[in-house]
Amino acid sequence: MGQIGGMSDSEPTLLRDLPDLAATETLAAEVAALARPGDVILLDGHFGAGKTAFARAFLRAASGDPALEVPSPSFTLVQTYDTRIGRVHHFDLWRVGGPAALTELGWDEARADIVLAEWPQRLGALRPPEALLLRLDLLEGEARQAAFSGWPDRIGNLA
Repeated sequence: MGQIGGMSDSEPTLLRDLPDLAATETLAAEVAALARPGDVILLDGHFGAGKTAFARAFLRAASGDPALEVPSPSFTLVQTYDTRIGRVHHFDLWRVGGPAALTELGWDEARADIVLAEWPQRLGALRPPEALLLRLDLLEGEARQAAFSGWPDRIGNLA
């Protein structure tokens, strides 16, 4: 992993190569081990970049159940899980028209728990500045690169 310029003006971005799905799952488990109620983890990247695979691995690690069924919330827009680290809400914002629609989905209430949000650009002004932003880029085959910023008090644990 290396460090590059920030994804925002004030935060450093760490890079991590993920050569296969197992590496993506390992990173997700590491993030789950650091997550706590009130955290928002924003998952960004193109279609097929691994956002849902990361979320699935995060939820399996958080629950301690490697066989936990974790469907994509593409149609339900949000799925909620009770895990060992607290309640986790997995939002897929692709089909959300914008921040106003999040009220109906319980965004404000979910913020007291742990939130995983795919397609964070749909949040607009509701994007929490203290969130962990994880951008996944598909390289070749199952290989990906993760770029993340945020969580200044914890991001070093992911290096």
